[in-house]
Amino acid sequence: MSVTTKSEVEAILQQNLDHTFFSWSKQGGLNPINAKTAKGVYIYDQDGKKYIDFSSQLMNVNIGHGHPAVAEAVAKQMAELSFVAPSMATEVRGKLGAKLAEITPGDLTKTFFTLGGAEAIENAIKLARVYSGRHKIVTNYRSYHGATMGAMTAGGDPRRHPVDVQQNPNVVHVENPYFYRCPWYSETIEQCGERALRNLEQVLKYENPNSVAAILMEGESGTSGCIKYPPFYLKKVRELCDKYGILLIIDEVMSGFGRTGKWFGIDNHEVTPDIMCMAKGLTAGYLPLGAMIVRPHIAEAFNDRALPLGLTYSAHAVACAAALEVLDIYERENLIENAVELGAYLDQRMEDLKAKHPSIGDWRNTGMLGAIELVKNRDSKEPMSEWNQPLTEAMSKVKAKIAELGMFTFVKWNMIFVAPPLTSTKEQIDEGLNILSQAISIADEYCN
Repeated sequence: MSVTTKSEVEAILQQNLDHTFFSWSKQGGLNPINAKTAKGVYIYDQDGKKYIDFSSQLMNVNIGHGHPAVAEAVAKQMAELSFVAPSMATEVRGKLGAKLAEITPGDLTKTFFTLGGAEAIENAIKLARVYSGRHKIVTNYRSYHGATMGAMTAGGDPRRHPVDVQQNPNVVHVENPYFYRCPWYSETIEQCGERALRNLEQVLKYENPNSVAAILMEGESGTSGCIKYPPFYLKKVRELCDKYGILLIIDEVMSGFGRTGKWFGIDNHEVTPDIMCMAKGLTAGYLPLGAMIVRPHIAEAFNDRALPLGLTYSAHAVACAAALEVLDIYERENLIENAVELGAYLDQRMEDLKAKHPSIGDWRNTGMLGAIELVKNRDSKEPMSEWNQPLTEAMSKVKAKIAELGMFTFVKWNMIFVAPPLTSTKEQIDEGLNILSQAISIADEYCN
């Protein structure tokens, strides 16, 4: 039933606040967007206010909101078969597995389906340990891999700190090759990459490489700030894995499915991982689904012994049907090509904003996965808000202004994320950047 009165709108919001938890937030004093409908790149609240979605929600609604073809595919599948135990075969499950084997890099061929990205990571860690007989996982400090206990421990995001006492054992973190704030004070991105690689290998030696099951990295950095890999970095990480018999797990949960202008972020680096994790853009958020795909030597290891992985809703038929339709939409609507074109346009427009706003210290982007880093001083690179600390007054005002002007996107630490749907137009990019420019003008006042 359509909501028309103020009291009905307020009742919806209050029922949410009284009876549901909201992620990553103090539960008191919340005033979330009271969403009613969404279409294309826009969300509309119960009062009719329009918000341009400049982060594809959680960087997952790659095909935009309200695509009718997905609803049709889901309804058709539900009419035929909604759920069977994951021990059964279904037509849609086999088709999706074959499609993922086709579009993923190298000889990745066999998939285990999960409910989302964190579970894909969780099962990848478990599989790597069982397959290798080793136990340590090496990953980056500036990373995020999900909120289940193993995935959260693997990530370096400070949201894990309140539950550190319960973290998964045998996870070792290393520094990212983060050139803008290089831990080794490098003069070029290549130099930063070489030093990061030397540090990584030294840590492997400290930890005993024969105890390391896997190195886990994102195909392209996401919510830690879209930190750009040096051009050779992941190839050299692959070589280190091969040198020491370590598996390479690549997290494509956010960077997959056209987001970076390729099917997967790792495709920009021409590397094949041993295990790759996916979710988000797999169904563009229309239904929950994740996946973990592996190379043949891993799959074949379980031909004669039981695979110790299982989920009630693994390979859910309706979710698989949504995924198949979404993958077809990427291709028939040329969304990956559009990501390349729009990404180049974003980069061009961002140069204009950098010239206008002294608070923009850095802009990092691959395809349509970008982040603006705001600073108080470009020479000192003093951040407008510290990494892993609450937002400062300046960033709080920037965040509030963005919402006031009708935009939904992530403002985290001193960063504003720019990752609109791949269906966006140049006019919509301009619309969003105009809002960001007005908000960033507030940060300019805090520059010194």
